[in-house]
Amino acid sequence: MVGIVDVAKKANVSTATVSRVLSRPEAVAEKTAQKVLKAIEVLNYQPNVLARQLRRLETKTILVVVPDITNPFFSKVLRGIESVAVAKGYQVLLGDTGNDVDRESSYLNILQQKKADGMVLLTARMEPRAVEEIAREFPVVLACEYIEGSSLPTVSIDNISGARRATEYLIGLGHQRIGCISGPLDVVLSKDRLKGFYQAMARNSITVEPVLVQEGNFTFESGFNLMMKFFALNKLPTAVFAANDEMAIGAIKAIKSKGLNVPEDVSVIGFDDLKFSAIFEPSLTTIAQPAFKIGETAMELLMKLINKEEVMQEQIILEDTLIERESSARLGKNFSHGM
Repeated sequence: MVGIVDVAKKANVSTATVSRVLSRPEAVAEKTAQKVLKAIEVLNYQPNVLARQLRRLETKTILVVVPDITNPFFSKVLRGIESVAVAKGYQVLLGDTGNDVDRESSYLNILQQKKADGMVLLTARMEPRAVEEIAREFPVVLACEYIEGSSLPTVSIDNISGARRATEYLIGLGHQRIGCISGPLDVVLSKDRLKGFYQAMARNSITVEPVLVQEGNFTFESGFNLMMKFFALNKLPTAVFAANDEMAIGAIKAIKSKGLNVPEDVSVIGFDDLKFSAIFEPSLTTIAQPAFKIGETAMELLMKLINKEEVMQEQIILEDTLIERESSARLGKNFSHGM
């Protein structure tokens, strides 16, 4: 079996130099590093990665905890995380909680058992104190969501202003009777998006009927079912703001199932800008989150914590964008909502 001594002899350098080329190539003269790399290639040397990791007390693995891997939004965030992780020589271990708070908490054990060097949390439903305790011992970054009053490094958008922008867009099209399908209200970003909806309505002196606000769970099915609840009202809303694209598309399917059209009869706006939102019929007006950038930025922040570098900005807020498509239109004289 080829060992580090064989590589050193072949390259005519010390074993310490070979070790430096493998661990910190920038600390070795380029000409020397090339000689070592050539010897490694010729001899087909396979470094003992596990032994090196044990010596450094590192795993070269980071843990990413996702609330629901079936939600397409998180796949874009994960791609952003992995793009940075792979470039830095790290592998990604994925934990899917299935929206289960107990499972979310159980993933903290992976860090405590030192099976990962750090963690990116894409959910924050567990007890804040538990997260902050683990973050005092290990590198932890929170992305997409945040914990109120916490100094935990965070990457997200401003969900309040995004939802306010979406609602004001509908108001600007002449809609006043606007329904809202929120996400689960034990999730901070759902609360924020609902808050943004209420702020926009209040700013425009529009009273919100309590029955026009329904709590969903971010799934297509909840969007469909809650839109059907609106059909049970004496008067249908002329527009609906759904707190994510999946629920918005569910709402559109419900509207179509009743023989009505979007946006001619009801305008719909979503949140996230999932890939299929652009190709769905009608294409969905939505608030676009920079999902890949959120993941990329979160992983870059985590690398700084792992490498014990100074973090200049712990709370990073990225910009969202309103994407105008076919699912929303100006309220016209042809709209009839007496149901």
